[in-house]
Amino acid sequence: MKKLENHLIGIDQGDVSLFADFEDGGEMWTGEGPRERRRAIRFGEPFRAPPAVHVSVSLLDADTASAVRTELLVDNVTNEGCEIVFRTWLDTRIARIRVAWMAIGALNHDDDWVIG
Repeated sequence: MKKLENHLIGIDQGDVSLFADFEDGGEMWTGEGPRERRRAIRFGEPFRAPPAVHVSVSLLDADTASAVRTELLVDNVTNEGCEIVFRTWLDTRIARIRVAWMAIGALNHDDDWVIG
């Protein structure tokens, strides 16, 4: 559990397109085997410490001729941003995906003491 020890809490959110590979024959649509895409996200302002980040699929356009195998996660979370990671494998074909994200964490405050 992440405990927030601050009275100033920030929530930042967005909705981003990770790719649209059907438009240009990209590997998520035409390839096979393990494939991965990453998208860097920059928060509107830095958090005091790395926030909790939640991601969810807001649009998925996939071929249904085979099983839809996907993994969606967050990696490299810092005070200033994170990476959204999407993976698929075997013969799954993904035309496009959009991901909603939300970061929640403590913010710096003007009254914080900086010692050092």
